Amino acid sequence: MATAIVTGGSGGLGLAVVTELRRAGMAVSALGRTEADLTDPAEVQRCFAALEVPDLLVCAAGLTRDAVVARLNEDNWDEVLAVNLRGAFFCARAVAGAMLKRRSGHIVFISSHSALHPPAGQAAYAAAKAGLLGLTRSLAKELGPRGVRVNAVLPGFLETPMTAGLKPEIRAAARAAHVLGRFNQPTEVAAFIRCLHFELAGTSGQVFNLDSRVV
Repeated sequence: MATAIVTGGSGGLGLAVVTELRRAGMAVSALGRTEADLTDPAEVQRCFAALEVPDLLVCAAGLTRDAVVARLNEDNWDEVLAVNLRGAFFCARAVAGAMLKRRSGHIVFISSHSALHPPAGQAAYAAAKAGLLGLTRSLAKELGPRGVRVNAVLPGFLETPMTAGLKPEIRAAARAAHVLGRFNQPTEVAAFIRCLHFELAGTSGQVFNLDSRVV
């Protein structure tokens, strides 16, 4: 049976990915905050050592601490980078060696529209998510010769707990920026990731923007 590990597996998008992959017949390990501190490299190694080497790793763990630079303190900056970028690197590193030996595997990083078109007040999150794009392309070149794929997905604005607390005017402005006048659903993004893994076996090093913002 094909296997997958999904970090952030208890979040809005992560849970949808877990559900979709299980529906596709995969055995999925969902890693939320209660299962592992992904910002601790030693804990990541211990956690992943106890799991079967996955056919697919989806790095969906993430958080925001938005603030203008004058009010963005060092702790918040470090926390956002630690979860969104460092944690994803630790997880990818934990599976890369075994995937190389097996000559197969797939790593998917969940980045963000903010990586390419960051709004004001989101410096930490945008920097972290942009870092994932560089990580995607570098690892794709490094791991590709032995059959390991690496891709990035920009899910777009989703109806999840992460966005539920935004002010109505911010949500309205975000919706107006979409030419289709609607947001993606986590289930739609999860279906794309399933398709990317199972049906696009020749695709690596790519960044997929899934929403309808045209900039």
